[in-house]
Amino acid sequence: MTSNPAATIGIDFGTTNTVVAVTGPDGEVSVLRLAAPGGDLTAFRSTLSFQLHPGVGGQPPERVVAAGPWAIDAYVEDPLDTRFIQSFKTFAASAAFTETVIDNRRYRFEDLLSAFLLGLRHHAGPGMQAMPPRVIVGRPVTFAGGAPDAALALERYETAFARLGFSDIRYAYEPVGAAFFFARKLTSAAVVLVADFGGGTSDFSIVRFEPTPQGLRSTPLARSGVGVAGDAFDYRIIDQVVSPELGKGGDYRTFDKVLPIPQRYYAAFARWDQLALLRASRDMRDIRALARSALEPDKINRLVEVLDDNHGYALYQAVSRLKLDLSRDETADFSFVAGSVRIERPVARSEFEAWIAPELAAIEGAVDQAIDQAGLRPEQIDRIFLTGGTSFVPAVRNIFHRRFDPAKIETGGEFESIASGLALIGREADLDLWSERRAPERSPSAAATPGMPRG
Repeated sequence: MTSNPAATIGIDFGTTNTVVAVTGPDGEVSVLRLAAPGGDLTAFRSTLSFQLHPGVGGQPPERVVAAGPWAIDAYVEDPLDTRFIQSFKTFAASAAFTETVIDNRRYRFEDLLSAFLLGLRHHAGPGMQAMPPRVIVGRPVTFAGGAPDAALALERYETAFARLGFSDIRYAYEPVGAAFFFARKLTSAAVVLVADFGGGTSDFSIVRFEPTPQGLRSTPLARSGVGVAGDAFDYRIIDQVVSPELGKGGDYRTFDKVLPIPQRYYAAFARWDQLALLRASRDMRDIRALARSALEPDKINRLVEVLDDNHGYALYQAVSRLKLDLSRDETADFSFVAGSVRIERPVARSEFEAWIAPELAAIEGAVDQAIDQAGLRPEQIDRIFLTGGTSFVPAVRNIFHRRFDPAKIETGGEFESIASGLALIGREADLDLWSERRAPERSPSAAATPGMPRG
């Protein structure tokens, strides 16, 4: 492997967090640190807020866009007049998502991503102001969604990253980036399986690394992925614990008939991004009407409050706390308290594991697919590296403990491994072996750049 002396940048745009890493001419990689309200951070939350500020001196109201922790602060400060969007990466590959309307302005996916990246650059300071022309952007093996269109997702990425001024935009699989990060400490040849668990996808890559006098030689052997991960686990918790308290499974009366409350209102909780969109949809009018005809109106009133008062982030925090607690303990208390809404109950780890059984089976199938594709038996894989927040879930770890010697399994770099590895890939002599270009045709309207987010 011959190194490229030019500085490179790697960006891990994640469903939950985004991380940026840079390599210098000496080949050392460093993760960009940002001075945030709560202290320095390397993991920049993949969130956006659109907050309405009153006009000054007779001027019309101004919609201020913020990203990352500043978006969260804007939402917490004024949830009623703030449109808060998170996990928007999950509809990158969705042809069904064309745009969302915020204060009569249309935002396509590439507009949302551009606004987010501009906010990230704004708060990164000098670290992202003089960037090299080349960027290696992480992409999942399988994008999230029911029928993901990877070409569409990369076309949208291309538009957004070009707006930042990058002229050489390449895409590398996220678990391959993590593999490069892990391989830095190898002292002997090894076949490495990397499992990367994000918010929207679970991705797997098998790479053979071999130290040589010229450097570390690497050979890709297999990759696989599935569009389920942490957010899907979140939805199972909400579906079992929260949605029944918001009217799911209940009935309403229309004339002389009793009918079930439509399930589609609760499907929005499957993706955090859709929760914000439901509030602005035509379904919201029907939900309000249900509060007058439901057999249990208090539950529908709770649903209306959760949507109207933008309690989605508080719900996200409650679910995240429960997952973390269940990773440590056999039983934990779920507590979602926001406004007048209070939903609390104990949850056993065994319950949670039963709820996520379909996702665990899909993840397990993708792991076996990668092993089969590599033409290897599990015992022929020398090292297993688990990364990403969902790797802490005991049932997920058990998938690997059942297949491999536990002594071979390592974890770490939950936030930094992919971005660091992507930056290292950018120094490879044969970039086409590890990354790909996408240069789609873009309409003139796609070149319009949203205003610089402020926060």
